[in-house]
Amino acid sequence: MESISVFEIFKIGIGPSSSHTMGPWKAGQEAVTHFHLPLEKIISLKIHLYGSLAKTGKGHGTDIAIKLGLSGYDPKTIPVESVQKVIKQIRETSTLLLDGKHPIKFNEEEDIIFHRDESLDFHPNGMSFEFLMENQESIRQTYFSVGGGFIIQEGQEELSADKSFKFPINTAEDLKNHCHLQECKTSQIVLQNELCWKTQTEIEEFLFNIWQTMLESIYNGCHTDGVLPGGLDVVRRASSRNKELLPNIKYNGINEWFELIKIQPQNFQNIMDWISCFAMAVNEENAAFGRIVTAPTNGAAGVIPAVLMYHLAFNPKACQEDIIPFLLTAGEIGSIFKKRSTISAAMGGCQAEIGVSSAMAAAALVEILDGDPQRVMMAAEVAMEHHLGLTCDPIGGLVQIPCIERNTMGAIKAISAAQIALKRDPENAKVSLDEVINSMWETAQDMHTKYKETSEGGLATNISVNIPEC
Repeated sequence: MESISVFEIFKIGIGPSSSHTMGPWKAGQEAVTHFHLPLEKIISLKIHLYGSLAKTGKGHGTDIAIKLGLSGYDPKTIPVESVQKVIKQIRETSTLLLDGKHPIKFNEEEDIIFHRDESLDFHPNGMSFEFLMENQESIRQTYFSVGGGFIIQEGQEELSADKSFKFPINTAEDLKNHCHLQECKTSQIVLQNELCWKTQTEIEEFLFNIWQTMLESIYNGCHTDGVLPGGLDVVRRASSRNKELLPNIKYNGINEWFELIKIQPQNFQNIMDWISCFAMAVNEENAAFGRIVTAPTNGAAGVIPAVLMYHLAFNPKACQEDIIPFLLTAGEIGSIFKKRSTISAAMGGCQAEIGVSSAMAAAALVEILDGDPQRVMMAAEVAMEHHLGLTCDPIGGLVQIPCIERNTMGAIKAISAAQIALKRDPENAKVSLDEVINSMWETAQDMHTKYKETSEGGLATNISVNIPEC
């Protein structure tokens, strides 16, 4: 039984896509470090992109991410302002510094090959690194980016943990049964499993750091104007919405801003506007190659921060301690979806991204509103049930239209699903979370490939705009 830590579901990184940016970035890092290649003997490199990575790789920044990974940069630590500087230097010098140590000649127009009409069997997001050594031997490494920043090398099985959890969980029913037998809340079971990996102090520090990064992405998005990169000329809206909601109010820094939001009018319209603003802010940052938290993907990174921010800002009983059980619960629900279905839009459409993130957020919100495990599962089920069949059809292969607004919808649906679950008797539920996950997987398999992050159907082909090649 696969053990996936919350540490793996939530990753700090750079936008705009977990499967098309974060995964390839990680693969680039691993290609030059994990196998201990003699870098000094490499004389050239060809990068082959297949399937969805080829079709929407340009719009998602796949080529940029791979070059940064091969150059030894880490998405968790690279200064955001350095991303374009490094890429510009590679282009201007036609030189790639492998792992930051060994220079090779590199012409991205010739050395990154987009196989748009070819897919590899294992997964739509395939990539190969073809290293030519000085003795003319060719070494090829193939990876698959399977969603959420997870990668698998060709020939390997799905990722599995080094340690077994105290309470093995493969289904929602497993999680519910553990909670029943131990007479505890959902997050307490998840915490016991995480203690197999880290100390409680380390777990709490990690989760608070995750939330701080989420909060900073909301704040940065709410205070940055301009047009998003990529050619669609999408105007950033979160900043102007923040100004409208806090008219002529001065503040210094993120803490004062947060406290001001908490004392704003608590009417329905105002709260709805703030939720949308929070979600858009994160995904505008994501679209601009900003630092965000994969939750469980980059394209859906705004849902969970928006829902947690909603709770902390507008629930008078909320406290900072709620962050821990919220993220633990959300992370476990995300891991169940990954095990039983997919969190890759290239495999399952946007139901695998916004749908999963909405289910995660709904379950987590019920958890911190003192809902029992049955209602936690119900909230996740209700949220996903109403995302089934959601396609991924990004215009121009960019994580902008409809992705940014779609995060606002996912957040609002999560809150609604949580309220439904809290007010309903779980014994009367007709659909279980496991059943809806199975339905999601069947839907993913039946969905036409043109609606799976290829920009070959839906909005991507019906909107007439001047955009760069996908």
